[in-house]
This record gives sequence, structure tokens and C-alpha cells, in this order.
Amino acid sequence: MTDFGRSDRAQARLHELVPGGAHTYARGSDQYPEHMAPVLVRGHGCRVTDCDGNEFVEYGIGLRSVTLGHGYRPVVDAVAAAIADGVNFSRPTVSELAAAEDFLDLVPGAEMVKFAKNGSDATTAAVRLARAVTGRVTVAVCAQPFFSVDDWFIGTTAMSAGIPRQPTVSFPYGDLPALEQALAGRAVACVVMEAATALHEPPPGYLTGVRELCDRFGTLLVFDEMITGFRWAAGGAQQVYGVVPDLSCWGKAMGNGFPIAALAGRREYLELGGLRTDDARVFLLSTTHGPETGALAAFRAVVHAYATTDPVGRMEHAGRRLRAGIEEITAELGIGDHLRIAGRPSCLLFLTLDPDGDPSQEFRTLFLQELLRRGVLGQSFVTSAAHTDRDIDHTIEACRGAAAVYRRALEQGTVAGLLEGRPVAPALRAHAAPRRLVEEAVR
Repeated sequence: MTDFGRSDRAQARLHELVPGGAHTYARGSDQYPEHMAPVLVRGHGCRVTDCDGNEFVEYGIGLRSVTLGHGYRPVVDAVAAAIADGVNFSRPTVSELAAAEDFLDLVPGAEMVKFAKNGSDATTAAVRLARAVTGRVTVAVCAQPFFSVDDWFIGTTAMSAGIPRQPTVSFPYGDLPALEQALAGRAVACVVMEAATALHEPPPGYLTGVRELCDRFGTLLVFDEMITGFRWAAGGAQQVYGVVPDLSCWGKAMGNGFPIAALAGRREYLELGGLRTDDARVFLLSTTHGPETGALAAFRAVVHAYATTDPVGRMEHAGRRLRAGIEEITAELGIGDHLRIAGRPSCLLFLTLDPDGDPSQEFRTLFLQELLRRGVLGQSFVTSAAHTDRDIDHTIEACRGAAAVYRRALEQGTVAGLLEGRPVAPALRAHAAPRRLVEEAVR
């Protein structure tokens, strides 16, 4: 039996010091089975070790930010060399110039770029810029999971306490008439969307249609490339699908886990945040740590890795083997309609359905619990280039045992007697319940 005693105590102490017990809601203990939320101490490749000494094959790997693997030596060496000469200065460095050149060589259609530290800063800068360009306020966002921690987006979610009502409207993915209706019915500054997701490839002609609608209604098109960038391709979804947005926002895998993000796009718009315009200036992005040398060095090393190796190919190879292995197991057990693997090979998700075929947090938690007991950590099966055949084989065997327990729960119609503790809960929800921290739940 895997022991989580030290992790449990560390997590309890974190809740005393850090609201929510983590610095990212998706990393919260409420996203894992109770008393089975590992607190980590190190990682190498795709394997991590917690403070109890348990080792896990990790998926989702840094919330999709680590595509080359933890401790990837070329990135580590590049960062170490850069920071030895200083990290932050009062003037730009040659690293900023080199990194900008690298980025613009990589991304089709982007003419200028500005770096930041997190994706929310980049997307909010894009919204601010679009509002300045168009003189409009309303933002149309695709009905996709997440775009920003800032008011214009979070104000539309269930976790909106403290945020005034936002002039943000939503539209479904893949439905051009719905987008046309959203744009025709109001003055919209920009459309913000992911060009594709793990579960949704663009229907034929869809992205071209989005581009045409934005042009017709004078609305800027903003692609969120946080996940698709360096996972679909080094140049993101716009490289894969051949549709160029007005602005695009980047982060996550840009630095293989190091904090770096970017806003990129057409020169005529981004110059409004610069010194070569007679128009009113836009306060675009101005951050103390945006150009620090360590993250820029990490980014340049990532670009080199993508130019000289094939990380996307390795991620997809691992994902295809994993999907095939798990689907063979669920077919053998007769539960393939209830425990399903879906998504792009480099961005796999598992779908957990109850005996009635409905999505179930209880059954999801049971599956997570059984994977953890067998040395697999992850809220998904999102792979990295560091996932070897050995790691995939380990995961498939873990899934074999977890799926057997899952079938028992399906057969008895409930997780009772199999799931320990309360089920996980959505990260963005109006109240701490149903995973409100209570004294008896802290050991």
C-alpha cells in the first residue's frame, strides 16, 4: 500500500499558509482523492518523487508545460549559463533580441512579439489591445475551459465572487452560425478561442470561416496557443491549420516549465503599445520579470530542441501506444463504453462514466485513486517527449489493475466500499463544498 503520510501532513500545513493549499487551482488537493495528493520533491524525465519517497509516472506533466521532460539537460544548462551572468537588468539584453528573432522565425504570420511571465497577462493584453484598436468593449470567447485569471474571463465562470459583471459573451466551438449571431448582435472587440482542443478538431472550413467572420465584422481574431503551441506543432495550431490570427497568446511549453509567455501578432496592432505611433498608446505589457534571462534562455533551448529533434513525434508515439494498450484492456473487461480514452495522441484525456453512461466525479476519483496506488500520477494522459516505452508499459499495467476495480464498481452500481473519501470537484466552482476542508479531513 502506497503511503502518503508525509504528503498529507505537508498538504495540511500548506492549507494553513496558502489559500487553497496550492498556487494553482488545478493543482489543488481537491483535484485528487482525499489523503492521496502527493507533495513532490523532484522530477526527472516523466517521473516524479514525493516527500514519502513514492515514485510516479506523471501525466499532464506541469499542467502541459513540460514537453521535453523534467530536468531536460540542454534547457537546464542554458538557464544555468544565462543566470550566471545576471538575471534582471535596467535595460534590455541581447537575449531579448535573440529570443524575439527565434519566436518570429517560428510562428507564421506573427510580425512582433512581447514576452511576459504567464498566459493570463498575454491574453488580457490581447483583449486590451483589441479594445483600443476597435473602440469596442465586448469580448466573444469560445465555450472552452480556460483563458485567463483576469476579470474579463473569470467573471463569466462559477468562481466570480468579487468581480463586476463583464461584457463577455460566449459561443460554441465549431458552429459558424452561432458565432455570426454573436458578432452581428453586438459590437465585439475580439474573438478569443483555441483553434483546437484535445477533444475537438476544427470541422472542415471552420477556422477559415471564423477568420472571414471576424474580418466582415471588424473584430480581431485572437488564438490562445497556450496548449497547442509546442504540442500540436512548434508553431502552434496556426501552423497546423494554416489560419493566421490577428493576435496570438503563448505560454506553458515555451520554456519547458520555466515561466515565460508571449503576445504576438500583426505589427499594425502591436505598434500601438510602442513608440512608433501617433495614436493613443496602449499599456500593452510592462513587467519587471518578463525579460529575465533564465526564462529567455530556456525558451531558446526549447526552440533548438524542436528544430533538431522531434518532441511532437515522440509525444504522439507515446500517446498512440498508451491509447491502444488501455483500449485493449477496457475491451477485454467489457467496460470500453464507461472508461474511455479520447483526444489527440499528444493530449489524451480519460473519460469516466457511471453505469448509466453519465460523466461521474465519483468514478473519476476511483480511477485516480487506483492509478496512484500503482505509481501513476495525473488528471489526464497528456504525454511528454520524455515518456518512454517503459513508462507507457508501466502505465498500461497500472491501468489494468485500476480498470479491474472500476469494473467492480460498475457491476455493483456504485463506488461505495471501493472509493476512500470524497470525490474530486471542479476546480472552478462557486463554493468550497463539496470538498470544503474540514478538521476531521486533515490528518
